[in-house]
Amino acid sequence: MQKDIKLEHSWLKFLKEEFDKSYIQNLKHFLIKEKEEGKIILPKASLWFNALNSTPLTQVKVVILGQDPYPTIGHSHGLCFSVLPNVKPLPKSLLNINKELFDDLGIDNFHTGYLQPWAKQGVLLLNAVLTVEASKSNSHQGRGWEIFTDKIIKIINRECENVVFILWGSYAQKKGFAIDSTKHLIIKSPHPSPLSAYRGFFGSKPFSRTNSYLKINNKSIINWKLE
Repeated sequence: MQKDIKLEHSWLKFLKEEFDKSYIQNLKHFLIKEKEEGKIILPKASLWFNALNSTPLTQVKVVILGQDPYPTIGHSHGLCFSVLPNVKPLPKSLLNINKELFDDLGIDNFHTGYLQPWAKQGVLLLNAVLTVEASKSNSHQGRGWEIFTDKIIKIINRECENVVFILWGSYAQKKGFAIDSTKHLIIKSPHPSPLSAYRGFFGSKPFSRTNSYLKINNKSIINWKLE
């Protein structure tokens, strides 16, 4: 798989050896077989590592963990919760994220769900699973991506200081179990999906809490406003 991808150098330094491991080779064979069978894999291959390429390890200030890409063609582009420009209506979880941001900081992002500007500021928008078959949510779970993204979290935990980890829902919280809370800030709440947002996601103020922590630790805050 390594020959087929381009990975930002600060990540490649720590992840290069992963591409020679058996779980990645098995994942590669699985993805090749899926394509040979005519299945549509989302997002397109050039965007599988968009989260890492958009937010170098040396610039990570915030990590938001998602589960897997949107299975709707034309939506996902390699950043968790984010959709491509001009996607309307917004996915319901993303709409609830925008609602909480408006209540928290008075920022109105209801016009877009394209979160790429956050990534450029140091917000790593990382899904646990980096691919999905079109129209089939969770279809690539258990194929090896989780091992790879666990490694990413461990690298950030070890190599970075004072990172904010935003863990929405039990899946993200289980994945972040090994994060050192004495070294980083962990913000936990229910998932922003319509099924759970009213159980504590709304009112959790993750955006203002993130910026307060960054400011205290002499880091530039995130401009959450999307143009």
